[in-house]
Amino acid sequence: MTYTPKIIAFAGSTRTDSYNKKLVQVAAAGARAAGAEVTYVDLRDLPMPLFDEDLETESGIPANAREFKQLLKSHEGMLIASPEYNSSITPVLKNAIDWASRSEPNEPGLAAFVDKVAAIMSASPGALGGLRGLVPLRMLLGNIRILVLPDQVAIPKAYEAFNADGSLKDAKQQESVEHLGTRVTTILAKLNA
Repeated sequence: MTYTPKIIAFAGSTRTDSYNKKLVQVAAAGARAAGAEVTYVDLRDLPMPLFDEDLETESGIPANAREFKQLLKSHEGMLIASPEYNSSITPVLKNAIDWASRSEPNEPGLAAFVDKVAAIMSASPGALGGLRGLVPLRMLLGNIRILVLPDQVAIPKAYEAFNADGSLKDAKQQESVEHLGTRVTTILAKLNA
């Protein structure tokens, strides 16, 4: 039986025309072309309250947070595109990760994250392409025991970087982002050989 890597792709943005939603779709296309099964998730479709331990104690993990966590658990790889907010990651991304990190009864800690493989990327209107926000994202993911690949891509001047179909105008950038999806697929295939 042939192994097919399962990868979840999402952006740390809820904006309808988000550059990072477009970016992660490019990486997802690279993963699909390499043979992975990719599930794209829009965090706008899974609104979650701000993490609050009192709320969790009172009513448990919210339904959308539980759904997101189950999606993470059912995939071995992740493609994450994160906008940079004030040199860090977005509140919606941090909040989603915080909720998904919560253990339920008879479940090991960080069950949605341990031993997963991830690639990270960003797109930003600024000259650095959101690069500064990838530093805390890499640190956070590493601390919750995700293997974050050293490859990463930051796309500057995102307002002029994309074609109408969501692809990148610059062929080298397009190839670099697709390669992130390919790398996660390849690494997962090697780890599961």
